[in-house]
Amino acid sequence: MTQRKIPAVFMRGGSSKGLFFRAEDLPADRDAWHRIFIDAMGSPDSYGRQLNGMGGGVSSLSKAVVISKSKHDGVDIDYDFYQVDITSTVVDISATCGNLSSAVGPFAVDAGLFPAQGGTTPVRIRSVNTGKDYIAHVPTADGRFNESGGFVIPGVSGTGSKIRLDYLDPGGATTGRLLPTGNVIDVLSLPGDGDFEVSLVDASTASVIVAADRLGLDGTETVDALEADTDLMDRLDALRRLAAVKMGLAETPADAALGNPRVAIVAAPRPYRTLSGEAVGSDDAHVAARITSMGQVHRVLPLTGAMCLAVACRITGTVSQRFAGEVDGELLLANPSGVLPVNADVIQEDGLWTAKAVTVYRTARALMEGSVLVPA
Repeated sequence: MTQRKIPAVFMRGGSSKGLFFRAEDLPADRDAWHRIFIDAMGSPDSYGRQLNGMGGGVSSLSKAVVISKSKHDGVDIDYDFYQVDITSTVVDISATCGNLSSAVGPFAVDAGLFPAQGGTTPVRIRSVNTGKDYIAHVPTADGRFNESGGFVIPGVSGTGSKIRLDYLDPGGATTGRLLPTGNVIDVLSLPGDGDFEVSLVDASTASVIVAADRLGLDGTETVDALEADTDLMDRLDALRRLAAVKMGLAETPADAALGNPRVAIVAAPRPYRTLSGEAVGSDDAHVAARITSMGQVHRVLPLTGAMCLAVACRITGTVSQRFAGEVDGELLLANPSGVLPVNADVIQEDGLWTAKAVTVYRTARALMEGSVLVPA
């Protein structure tokens, strides 16, 4: 069968990788996009490796992005995100990707969709999946993205230029409310497993936050150990699906999307070693976290999940805030790959909590450009 070529760039953004497309290079019929992304990634793959495509067998490497000039006043670029499942033909659009959001500005500049402006180019970007805006401060030189720099992020070898991302008004990105139930603590009941105190928070993405000790964990577990515990993974998915109903994201647990909400397991920091073998002490972070994504445990933290967790740590009485306490400045989140700093601006007025902004820093790099081949 003859294959067809579609212009694309394979990029790393933060601790994720994905295929980046210009909207004008894809068919006018958007219903055809999902099939293209599935074929390009090599899904479905019952072996879980995506060897017949560009995917890497984990959720953070099975993603597609579509970029276009924005149709919205005051916004420069529209960013559509597609999470491609590994073992099925599901393409999830219920959430966005915070890590790949760091590569959107660089792609837009290099693709000629937005002009570079001196040494740093601010690009206002609309996440189409959530309807929320963020500003990417893109390092530029000679009219292009300048990826060279000395900044290091957890989970990524090497260095790059520092990309600042300011997420504006991130509350209610999925449900319309920062606290979808109006409560800082809710109770979810699993048959045969009892009640779970959780915090249901929606900032950049929807999350259900649960204490590690309620699951028999201490927050230092490795990704492999967590994923090997099939009973635990089933419990987490059941909690996630109950939370989706409670947050108004699904009518029944079976209807819950694969990508939303996510589960954040939190604990007080303890000494542990990262995936690279680096030692992290209990005083190096404010909260220890492990976050699920598309049925897997993320090797770092999904950035939207990390931003949501940071916002939750600023809301008095949530499960995560109980561990974090009162923190001035950046919140430090211990994860399997190291410590991730996140700054969350959250206020309470007249009894209502509002997330004004979240700021994070990432690196990005274009890895290959040309055409991706998919079956005709």
